[in-house]
Amino acid sequence: MTRRRTARLRRTLLAGTTAVAVTAVTAGIVAAAQEPAQAAKGPELSIVAATTSVTLTSWKEEPGVYLDLGTYLIAEGTPLELKVTRKSYKDPVTVTQTVYEGGKPKAKKLPTGTVKDFSGLPGFSEITLTDKAGKKVLTRSESFCPNNASGRVRPDAPSTSKYPESCPTNPFTLGSVWGVEKGWASNTYAGSYTEPVQLPAGTYTAKVGVAKKYRDLFGIADKAATVKVTVVERSGEGEEGSTGAVPRSAKADGHAAHAGHGAGHQAPTAHAGHGPGHAPTPAEAAAPVTSGAGPSYNVGHGPLKAAPPALPWALKKKQQSAQSPQARDGGGQTDGSRQAPALEPRSKRPTGTPSVPDVPKPDLRSLPAYGITISDGDKDVPGKDYLAFSANVWNAGPAQLVVDGFRKPGKAKMDAFQYFYDAKGKQVGYTPTGTMEWDPRPGHVHWHFTDFASYRLLKADKKEAVRSGKEAFCLANTDAIDYTVKNANWHPYNTDLATACGEENSISVREVLDVGSGDTYTQDLPGQSFDITDVPNGTYYIQVLANPAKRLKETSLDNNSALRKIVLGGEPGKRTVTVPAHDLVNAN
Repeated sequence: MTRRRTARLRRTLLAGTTAVAVTAVTAGIVAAAQEPAQAAKGPELSIVAATTSVTLTSWKEEPGVYLDLGTYLIAEGTPLELKVTRKSYKDPVTVTQTVYEGGKPKAKKLPTGTVKDFSGLPGFSEITLTDKAGKKVLTRSESFCPNNASGRVRPDAPSTSKYPESCPTNPFTLGSVWGVEKGWASNTYAGSYTEPVQLPAGTYTAKVGVAKKYRDLFGIADKAATVKVTVVERSGEGEEGSTGAVPRSAKADGHAAHAGHGAGHQAPTAHAGHGPGHAPTPAEAAAPVTSGAGPSYNVGHGPLKAAPPALPWALKKKQQSAQSPQARDGGGQTDGSRQAPALEPRSKRPTGTPSVPDVPKPDLRSLPAYGITISDGDKDVPGKDYLAFSANVWNAGPAQLVVDGFRKPGKAKMDAFQYFYDAKGKQVGYTPTGTMEWDPRPGHVHWHFTDFASYRLLKADKKEAVRSGKEAFCLANTDAIDYTVKNANWHPYNTDLATACGEENSISVREVLDVGSGDTYTQDLPGQSFDITDVPNGTYYIQVLANPAKRLKETSLDNNSALRKIVLGGEPGKRTVTVPAHDLVNAN
């Protein structure tokens, strides 16, 4: 059935950002000689405003403005690099900073409780607004994801940033890397993590600083950035290209707002709610179109709806009018404006004797189900109760999962092969691994690799009660699950269906699951979700099972199953589901 994905934003480079001079105070020779040893040193951080004034719009149809003020955290000297991990779901999230001692990197553990999850540094930015009379009208703090939209602030800075383009929000993330490259600046705007504020039209002065605990932790000067803010009130009615929707958000159904990776591979609204009857939480509400300042989410991140990226106006109009599941970006496009490099399969099907060489292989691991809710199946079948959920299978490495499909002329299915590579990236073997099939249904229109994963509803005694009909997939890197594992790719290529899953007339297709990334599907339609109409109330387990037929060659097959406990209640037509916490992860 229809594929429901989560969203991410590609990082947009800042235009016209002014470099900020950092004055270094040099110690004298005598003072330096008295130092017993060179202390571990972190980056020189400062907060600046890219512009002295911004204009924010409050729409009459949906009052409130988002404080996208164009303020940035600059890193000089060395990068700001943070590694955020947890040993297991029974352990709290911890963070270490990479500092440098004698030019060599060294891990510095930050205080317990510095972070609570993987979405960023909580309460990092402090914002105050005053009106023309100098009266304070707003005080608030916001989280900061160092992987936000960023860009260079001087021409001799590294041309690219090595850090990921997101702070993941999948509730079962295990490890992440955050960073601001040296000579780069990262936007402090919290994007979808923040709420709009009610401000009458007028002129204000905003001051954006860093909370004291972070100033002390990272050695940031107590100097706020100041921005003049003009709030104007407008109406979406009658605007050029308006379809009656409020222009500030890219509204869409279950597909059209997957801004980061092609609308056909999107799922903000439906993925956020997992079926009718689910009222979105504030974090799931659409965030404003920004100039690239919104957190550039990695693909996926569970049921959150990410802010749309900056798009050319013509594409914005096209996106606003795209209200059907068939709407999607063109081949190779990731956000309506940029081309994603595709991972091309070999031009010919493999020849010679299949072999499984002794080289590193992928390690597919299942995550516990989340986003669990009761659905009526989108009212397709009246009187039915369905259990909808999201499920993720990820690759812990140390090698990519690479599967190529080849079609014999005139055949409806492709033959699928798994490829193996040595440490230098040279292909050294392959083995048959099932088939790929074309799915022509609206919202799919791509090639599925069969038997990648399966889903079962188990009774309390772990015996099967119901099985999902979903087993064929198009693989893509929708979620950053653990970017601290060996060989994790912080910049995976095939993050959307356009590059990963081919066209109807394709003769071959390559599908890749990179190390550190996972692939999330939301099972929320009949045939995918569990039909629980006649399932008695009681305790059950949702099982997510990777590589169920064991056709794929892996490092280990011992971690392919994950269970999530649930309790069904209620009565027909009004069923309920209670989802106990999974160790320390209290996300349904």
